[in-house]
Amino acid sequence: MTETTKATQESTKPGTCPVSQFAASFNPFDEDYLQDPYAAFTRARNEEPVFYSPEIDYWVVSKFDDVVEIFRDTESYSATAAGELIKPPCPAALEVLAEIDYVPSTYLVDEDAPLHPKRRRVLRKGVTDDRVAEIEPLTRRFVGECLDKIVKTGNADLVTKLTFEVPALTAFILMGVPEAEVARVRGYASRFALWIWGRPADEQQVTLAKEFAAYLEYAREHIDRLIDNPGDDYMSNAIKAWQKAGNDDVWDKTYLASIMQGHLYASHETTTNATASGFKALLAHRDQWAMLCNDPSLIPNAVEEILRYASSVPTWRRVTKRPVTIGGFDIPAGERILLLTGSANHDETKFAGGDDFDITRKNADEHLAFGWGVHHCLGQGLARMEMRVMLEETTKRLPHLHLVEDQKWAYSPNTSFRGPEHVYVQWDPSQNPMADDRP
Repeated sequence: MTETTKATQESTKPGTCPVSQFAASFNPFDEDYLQDPYAAFTRARNEEPVFYSPEIDYWVVSKFDDVVEIFRDTESYSATAAGELIKPPCPAALEVLAEIDYVPSTYLVDEDAPLHPKRRRVLRKGVTDDRVAEIEPLTRRFVGECLDKIVKTGNADLVTKLTFEVPALTAFILMGVPEAEVARVRGYASRFALWIWGRPADEQQVTLAKEFAAYLEYAREHIDRLIDNPGDDYMSNAIKAWQKAGNDDVWDKTYLASIMQGHLYASHETTTNATASGFKALLAHRDQWAMLCNDPSLIPNAVEEILRYASSVPTWRRVTKRPVTIGGFDIPAGERILLLTGSANHDETKFAGGDDFDITRKNADEHLAFGWGVHHCLGQGLARMEMRVMLEETTKRLPHLHLVEDQKWAYSPNTSFRGPEHVYVQWDPSQNPMADDRP
């Protein structure tokens, strides 16, 4: 028996067999993992494609075909675990939530049929290709304004100055948030991932609960405002559906506020992370950055390769609805599954040289960065547009920027959302290709 086979057979839940050394060491909150989860992903695919992690009490699945099958089989796997807090609120955090009469509600990502398809049909009308095309000029304006502020300085943090600003502003337009309220709202969303998918200490969790509560109260205010004066935005479409006769079983105000809160976060934070990771990857592979600057037609495929190579959502969750078999393991109903979508995106059986970054990769767009199947991300077209526009404008105006050497990379300690908190870059403003951009 080989060591790999032995490890795989031992990687089962306590009470049946011992847990292997690799499975026991798997910890998505460990700093080494946060810095480079792909090392653990590669080892998992090679040694234990399916294993039980006692650290998080999840079964972990790493190979492309297995992940797709789980997304596909909605009869066996429920989405209800997707938005579940990794760490339940401590008593003090619960008190904060009680003060605002918080009522737990679902998000679209953690719903099953029959409600999910009914709600999705309505919500997708707010992010059609035509709607994204309407928003693109605004996004391009936001990018231009961000670059205007930094182009003569010679140095910047691309996250705080560009990749956070642009998706946030675009998301707020999509959701009908007035530009005058952007400064208030964007602060609420910045640590949503840590609240749901992290393990904050109790004191930090109380702080996060206060931010979550303030965010929810704003969402309620915004919903009330749109009820009185609906527009042609994402949330107004949902409100109009709620107001139609016979839809009381599908919509209520609690759910509308939940959707406002969750989708406002998801529609900007994931794009922030993906674009920040993209700039990091491109500038670390200088030859590929140069290719983009010389040939902007490569940018759309570069966006796909960024999403594949450095997904902003490298893991997702499901729960078994009935006994299943994954990778040779019999898993009972009610077990939580952690899908390593980032690992699936590097699986060599699907992507040749999967750990390599290649903006000319022919099947880059077959990644799972937006999920797969009935829960395929509604906002994927918007995210692609924003990433493309940020790359188009930055390569045009700052082709000579480069990463600050020896900078320390920091990532939010959570299971499911990943992107560098800062990407520090430098350039010589006197060499800016556009005369008006020079000092």
